[in-house]
Amino acid sequence: MKKIVALLLAVVLTASLAACTTDPNAAGGANADTGTYELALITDVGTIDDKSFNQGAWEGLVAYAEENGISHQYYKPAEQSDDAYLTSIDLAVEGGAKLIVTPGFLFEAPIFIAQDRYPDVHFVLIDGVPHSADYSEYRTNDNAVGVLYAEEEAGFLAGYAAVKEGATKLGFIGGMAVPAVIRFGYGFVQGADYAAVELGVDEVTVNYNYTGDFIASPETQAKAAAWYNSGIETIFACGGGLGNSVMAAADQAGTNVIGVDIDQSGEADSVITSAVKGLSASVYDCIAAYYNSEFPGGQTLVFDAANDGVGLPMGTSRFENFTQEDYDAIFAKLVAGEVDILGDLDADGNAVAVMDIPTTAVVVTEIN
Repeated sequence: MKKIVALLLAVVLTASLAACTTDPNAAGGANADTGTYELALITDVGTIDDKSFNQGAWEGLVAYAEENGISHQYYKPAEQSDDAYLTSIDLAVEGGAKLIVTPGFLFEAPIFIAQDRYPDVHFVLIDGVPHSADYSEYRTNDNAVGVLYAEEEAGFLAGYAAVKEGATKLGFIGGMAVPAVIRFGYGFVQGADYAAVELGVDEVTVNYNYTGDFIASPETQAKAAAWYNSGIETIFACGGGLGNSVMAAADQAGTNVIGVDIDQSGEADSVITSAVKGLSASVYDCIAAYYNSEFPGGQTLVFDAANDGVGLPMGTSRFENFTQEDYDAIFAKLVAGEVDILGDLDADGNAVAVMDIPTTAVVVTEIN
């Protein structure tokens, strides 16, 4: 298990782009009245108040900006495409951005271009590393940094806790099958298996599905409701707004859901815990590094259990059987590198299918 170093991430500001309008409540800071913003964030698929990835990153930026009187804004692309993302970046730079945060794997190719186009602007790419559109070249310039998280560890903790809590029928509903979401799901399966073996449970079942998007929808709610009605006890909802659909189904069924990215316990009573990344903290720290002339340009930084980059928010979790002592014990094993968790790639760098994950007690059923 890779140990890592450093802190980073950051930034955000946004205006709106051609085809979008600027949110008047998003802007702030010393130059807000002039329409120029020093820190910018470009939203990924979803919205700035998605109670998940975009929101976590934005909150870190806002916290630093407001503490230090720095103007800030976010920009929402008109659509999901490299061109739309680059258009938003162009608008942010035109609006005075010195540092731009882009949360999401889908920004890898746009940042590969933007880091050359704007050598005097700094970029924080969350959940990815810059590469060409055809994947033939990977390059992170000195004005850019790639930030990754060990989502497989966060997912592992969620699956482990769910089974230790007493569930044996689990579900995973992910959004787009991008590396971060895949790692969350694979870790969830392995954590459930690890706990089942510890407890001597013969079989734990996991329904496994990707919806293909990160939005709340009647279809996702219906799918989750059907799973709950069939006996699924806990679903790990991994993908921005789609989590709200699963929460609605869980509330109706009187069952449990596991949130993702940030602590989502305030969203619904059915949220038993959340597999969190230190999004806000890492964004905040990255901005601080930039202003302290310590920007980790040219690097790819990883946040895992060893540097408190991932975890479960035990203070707000609603467990009845899984204790703080249980959590501390398994977390310590992750920190010490005593648990081998498979991510989205094998040791040779090849993609792994969920059905290829070695398990002892868990039986996975892929749902199309």
